[in-house]
Amino acid sequence: MQKNGMPNIEKRGSNFLEKYSWYHTFLLLPRWKFFLILFITYILINLLFAILYLLIGSQHLQGIIGTSLIDRFTECFFFSTQTFTTVGYGRISPVGFVASSLATFESFLGLLNFAIATGLFYGRFSRPQAFLKFSHNAIIAPYKNGIAFMLRMVPYKNNYLSNAEVKLTLAMSIEENGKKMNKFFPLELEMSKVNALTLSWTIVHPLDQKSPLFGMSMADLSSCNAEIMVFVEAFDDLFSNTVLARSSYIASEIIRGVKFVPMYHQSGTADKTVLELDKLNELEPADIGDAFPEK
Repeated sequence: MQKNGMPNIEKRGSNFLEKYSWYHTFLLLPRWKFFLILFITYILINLLFAILYLLIGSQHLQGIIGTSLIDRFTECFFFSTQTFTTVGYGRISPVGFVASSLATFESFLGLLNFAIATGLFYGRFSRPQAFLKFSHNAIIAPYKNGIAFMLRMVPYKNNYLSNAEVKLTLAMSIEENGKKMNKFFPLELEMSKVNALTLSWTIVHPLDQKSPLFGMSMADLSSCNAEIMVFVEAFDDLFSNTVLARSSYIASEIIRGVKFVPMYHQSGTADKTVLELDKLNELEPADIGDAFPEK
């Protein structure tokens, strides 16, 4: 699993059109890529229609005053943008059946494109999200009279999450009967549910004899390609909907002998709790002795 919670999988055996859900792809694109694709698509479509108008003949567009090829192409391009967006300033207008038909088709295509773009805008804006950040590293830290595997997460926006539940799954490659096999183990937690998630939450899995990680070392985690996957489900009061968040930690992202620095404290007037989001990844040394050794 990737750090953003998306599966680290490459699917093969189907053609390009069947492989992707374009709606989901555009919803999940980074903001800059989404706007860049919309802008490039808009420019390319208008360039195409400008070429078509020029091939039909600029004399079929009444109002064009350019004499050179570049000037006539420029005017065709801007006429195309006006037609595509249904602005229609009126200085240039199509004359004849072919030019009028092409302008009619472009107007229809423009309406469809803007309807699709509006739907994607709304889908991206209204899509329920958990708005949770996970610590960059998981840790092996002191816990009661022993040690525990820990990670931390925090809500970073002004949404309110309730009935939050988290599950951890350990994935390992284990050799059995001379064959490599993938095994999955649920990890028991000190606390798996909270009524309200308003502050940071440190997820704790005690490394006792019931843990599949008991007796292992950091080298063992690396050799078996261990990955601990995090699944969070909560209810967002504003959206009145269930939201999900996922992340994962591989062996190189787990640090032993440290603990998390507290993220919240009371304000000076003691009437509010201050949550310092920039301390999500701050660690300090902690003595765990010889437990969970490097090798």
